[in-house]
Amino acid sequence: MNNFSILLLLALAATLEAGGDAIARTALHSQAVPLVRLGLFGAAALVLFIYGVTVNLPPWDFGRLLGVYVSLFFVVAQLINFFAFDMKPSLPILAGGALILAGGMLMTFWRE
Repeated sequence: MNNFSILLLLALAATLEAGGDAIARTALHSQAVPLVRLGLFGAAALVLFIYGVTVNLPPWDFGRLLGVYVSLFFVVAQLINFFAFDMKPSLPILAGGALILAGGMLMTFWRE
């Protein structure tokens, strides 16, 4: 498995995790009838289970894998926060995110 395919797989995992979290958040704060909220919680649980499998598929060591994953998760979470919840990231979030992304790039591309 090459680095590009691993990054795509991790981007999918980040989308599943952030999406599952967003579904759970919607269920928690929804004014919908209890059956609809229960369905949202069930959907969130399923999506988060699939995330757990997906994030562990690449053959990298666990520390490197999750280090790189965190940077992808940050990007996807900010996109979901912007498009689903209409929340723009502040300057401190963008600055911290730049550091997260720099760390992820180091772990992905630095060859010892």
